[in-house]
Amino acid sequence: MELRGPVRVEEKLYTLRWKHDRTSHIAITDPRTCADRCGDEWRRPCTTFCPAKVYEWDPEQARIVVAYENCVECTTCLVGCPYRVIDWRPPRGGFGIQYRYG
Repeated sequence: MELRGPVRVEEKLYTLRWKHDRTSHIAITDPRTCADRCGDEWRRPCTTFCPAKVYEWDPEQARIVVAYENCVECTTCLVGCPYRVIDWRPPRGGFGIQYRYG
């Protein structure tokens, strides 16, 4: 049996399956807060703490872009957003993450 080192997050995410919905279950309730207050004071932590990289800052549009299709439903964003402007709800029934290996 071959022993491997620690498994990278990307490798673990590869074992997951998603059933995508056309409707997002994630919304930014106050985009100005992300652009103004969060950017100056906190450096937009949602772009770093989400393991699936759901949140990305778009400097051209001066807003957070949400790739809800990547969400692994860990709800880290609800805890980590310093201004509580992320509205996360469970995906509609039958959609979202589908775990293959427990």
